[in-house]
Amino acid sequence: MLQTLRDAFKIKDLRRRIGFTFLMLIVVRLGSLLPVPGVDSSAFESLFGEESALNFFDAVTGGSFAKMSVFALNITPYITSSIIMQLLTIAFPKLEEMQRDGEAGRKKMTQITRYLTIALALGESIAMTIGFTNGGYIKAYSVPYLSQVLIVASLTAGSAVLMWIGERITERGIGNGISIVLVINIISRIPVDLANLYDKFMKGKTPAKATLAGIIIASIIIALVLFVVVLQSAERRIPVQYSNKIQGRRQVGGNSSVIPMRINTAGVIPVIFAQSILSTPGMILRMLNKNVTGFWGKVLSAMDQSHWFSPANWVDSIGAIVYVLMIIGFAYFYTEITFNPLEIAENLKRSGGFIPGIRPGKPTSDYLTSILKHVIFIGAIGLSIVALLPLVSSGLLDASVSFGGTSIIIIVGVIVETLKQVESQMMVRNYKGFLND
Repeated sequence: MLQTLRDAFKIKDLRRRIGFTFLMLIVVRLGSLLPVPGVDSSAFESLFGEESALNFFDAVTGGSFAKMSVFALNITPYITSSIIMQLLTIAFPKLEEMQRDGEAGRKKMTQITRYLTIALALGESIAMTIGFTNGGYIKAYSVPYLSQVLIVASLTAGSAVLMWIGERITERGIGNGISIVLVINIISRIPVDLANLYDKFMKGKTPAKATLAGIIIASIIIALVLFVVVLQSAERRIPVQYSNKIQGRRQVGGNSSVIPMRINTAGVIPVIFAQSILSTPGMILRMLNKNVTGFWGKVLSAMDQSHWFSPANWVDSIGAIVYVLMIIGFAYFYTEITFNPLEIAENLKRSGGFIPGIRPGKPTSDYLTSILKHVIFIGAIGLSIVALLPLVSSGLLDASVSFGGTSIIIIVGVIVETLKQVESQMMVRNYKGFLND
């Protein structure tokens, strides 16, 4: 990785792109410190006391959510709108045709995604403002409803600005801008978490115990990162053979290829879906300052990840089982709507390709579907392991950190993809230089 970056800085255009990306990320972090007018920050920070239902949202926003800055919504509305557009593309043939209509169609899809992002940001801002008002977190001004209007406008504008910054990074910088904005916010929370781990396990201990604790913590983190790298890069390669064709006096074709099926086909989406669904009810109730008791109180307690694997109360760990089942279910659901075996089988048939031992057409589609089911299950189990390991450590050792398996998957995935893009751009420039010679 260091060698790739070192070589990239030798190329003027890449050096300019990296510099632009760095400047945009500075703007993102500065915006995360600007408070939303009208919010009682001290009262709002009480929401992030001992409970960690909001920690996931705070982690992906780089602390903006806890501070209630203008970037508190982060780019989550954009991510949500992108997922919604993917689902709508499957449901509505017109959108699918638009997506396939070359550059013009993609521009229309991007424009619709932007409008949907603003609509979602506006809806989330209004909902949060209503919750803040009911919970008593709003400062009173002499003008009626001025605080509410300022909060809605600030949060919506902040989300729109982050979307614009992400698109500019994609256009003029390095990597996928939206993903990089998300990663820099997550990384910004890591020093605080490491400081908490130091205070918990190393501060005040003898040198031998502190060193041993440091080695154990570093080993767990390194092992988890390596496991995520393997999970992200592992794939099942299905061999494809192309039949020979006669064109004029020449015989063409007859070459072989593969269909790569990633083990983690759905990426981090299933974990985000599951974590958001489990965290949202508790977040809403805390904003409304509501206390639920009885049966539903126990259900909400089991949905709170901070209560899982605690030796004092193992019953709440039932929520972890539900969590894993949701990850597996969302992995199957998301992959089935984004990966179409029938379309791949038809494309192979038209191009004269076939899987050895499998007839073209529907038999090929059925074969790909059966392979896909096994691949999805393996990937979902891997995702579950990555998502649960930090929670197990937190519950058994009382080591509360804001970043977890989800954050590590996002960081590793984005860094790997960004480095691949840098390498591909370096390769293109080398080819250009070779051709110019």
